[in-house]
Amino acid sequence: MTFKNTETKLSTDTSPIILAFSGGLDTSFCVPWLKENYGREVITACVDTGGIDAAAAIALEERAMALGAIEHVLIDAKQDFFDSVIKHLIAGNVLRGQAYPLCVGAERGLQAERLAEIATQRGATTVAHGCTAAGNDQVRFEVALRTLNPGLEVLAPVRDNNWVRDEQLAYLEKHGLPLPSQGSTYSINRGLWGITIGGQETLTSDSSIPDEAWVLSADAFSKPLPSSTHTLQFEAGVPVALDGKALAPVKLIEELEQLAGSYGIGRGIHLGDTVLGTKGRVAFEAPAAITLITAHRELEKLVLSGQQIRIKDSVSAVYGDLVHEGKQLDLACDDMEALLASSQKRVTGSVKFRLRPGQLFIEGTSSPHSLLAATKGIYGEAAGEWTAGDALGYARILSLPGSLQTRAAGD
Repeated sequence: MTFKNTETKLSTDTSPIILAFSGGLDTSFCVPWLKENYGREVITACVDTGGIDAAAAIALEERAMALGAIEHVLIDAKQDFFDSVIKHLIAGNVLRGQAYPLCVGAERGLQAERLAEIATQRGATTVAHGCTAAGNDQVRFEVALRTLNPGLEVLAPVRDNNWVRDEQLAYLEKHGLPLPSQGSTYSINRGLWGITIGGQETLTSDSSIPDEAWVLSADAFSKPLPSSTHTLQFEAGVPVALDGKALAPVKLIEELEQLAGSYGIGRGIHLGDTVLGTKGRVAFEAPAAITLITAHRELEKLVLSGQQIRIKDSVSAVYGDLVHEGKQLDLACDDMEALLASSQKRVTGSVKFRLRPGQLFIEGTSSPHSLLAATKGIYGEAAGEWTAGDALGYARILSLPGSLQTRAAGD
């Protein structure tokens, strides 16, 4: 195969290039290509925001070194991911398109932040990523990196040289380098907040992926489990216990993913607007995210006023858009996070829910800050804080705008 002509980038800069490394084809190709074309060493970096077990971590390092990296850095950022991103997504009940809980992509800002830190620690002036021109992540990475350090050089070899899959494979074969596994027909991205699955079916809008392509819930309907009842406990909007067992948030999310995923909770296919302005479609599994957001929203209904909820919903929609676009490092997000944090002061209590295959049902909520329990009245049964005369007067006052409009129309 003949390779594209690429301009040699050799320079006097001898600092290493920090490469965001996932171990897939694009980032595997980038390691030797950057070394050859820039004449500089490459340090691979993986910021673990979920989905990487011990065996996968070892395999990533072995692959990076075999490809020619001088060092591989693995950073466990799951707790940071919860504290800096997921906590706010729960507080805001963020669902893009009323369906998608930003399973994958919400972590890119944090990953970019860690890459920039590694670059500073290693005295590097350049970071690189393996994104193509077709997706959202290229924008997220570069917006975040340039926000953090405007002077940092950002390279995207696959995108900027229009390398296609066959060309990258041929390059690795030519240099006798290990190839990534080619077994799956589906592109799977996994993180703490869920999984996305892309395949031939998601390129159009009219069909779903087959049951066997789901990662967490392949047997949820072919081998249905009996229904079961569970509880979640929140303190100031943060999940702290599952079924009475106190758990740190990351561990709770991991356990809840297995529990709810076995019932097929959190399955969906999201059709929406990409960062680039086109329409895109992706399958996702987010059992923990959907369960937590659903339970959290019901608890908020018990303890927050209607006005608080309306204001919070409007802020959350904008916040979700900015996170989706990789702009969570913008100062506007700091302001919105402050409002969301303030709104959670009384979101403490428990939520009881039942799981059936494909169904999450909230059975009830309780809280020491319950606004329902605070009233002396009984909805639909008896007035408490007001008299019948008060109610009559209120109804008359409330009807005034409509009455005046009718009168002004001459009807």
